[in-house]
Amino acid sequence: METAVVLLSGGLDSATVLAIARAEGYLCHCLSVDYGQRHVAELAAAQRVAAALGAAEHRTIRIEIGQFGGSALTDSDIAVPTNGIGEGIPVTYVPARNTIMLSLALAWAEVLGAGDIFVGVNAVDYSGYPDCRPEYIGAFENMANLATKAAVEGRRLRIHTPLIQSSKAEIIRRGTTLGVDYGLTVSCYQADTDGRACGVCDSCRLRQAGFESAAITDPTRYYSAA
Repeated sequence: METAVVLLSGGLDSATVLAIARAEGYLCHCLSVDYGQRHVAELAAAQRVAAALGAAEHRTIRIEIGQFGGSALTDSDIAVPTNGIGEGIPVTYVPARNTIMLSLALAWAEVLGAGDIFVGVNAVDYSGYPDCRPEYIGAFENMANLATKAAVEGRRLRIHTPLIQSSKAEIIRRGTTLGVDYGLTVSCYQADTDGRACGVCDSCRLRQAGFESAAITDPTRYYSAA
């Protein structure tokens, strides 16, 4: 089996990506990042998902990018938007988050001798984050193949983004076919300590619309009416 590093947030998309990587025959080493996010319940969800989907290993790394602030997901003084998805890049964007996470995954992949990294970025049903675009992923992959000993010695690294052009409904249907239990996942930007969702943030709205469009029952637990 080929070895892969899978970035696993504990949310719907990353759980689906792990299931896809496993179905493609990869031995999956899952990496989660505790970056000071207010929805820390997603890290417990990542542990559940990794165990349920048969990951070879799961690690959580703590790196406090939240100390810089600048995002509603890391700064308690900035409110998470709850009035619907608007135009432009929302305040839930975390500066450099995907770059940092992919860099950590890259470092672990080199140590493992893995040539593949899976990440659940999406450029269709998402909140407008610039580090979820295909152009960004392509640029990072090019950088990785210039910056690593492995690549210089002939083992190129590939960044897999199997969901990047999929709608949320398509993702949910695919994951359901692969046996993903979405009741284990947490997507909410302000989930409580038990992992219950608010039902009104951008992430909750996208998740709800995805289940509705897919005609699949939403297993999400809420602490307030959606």
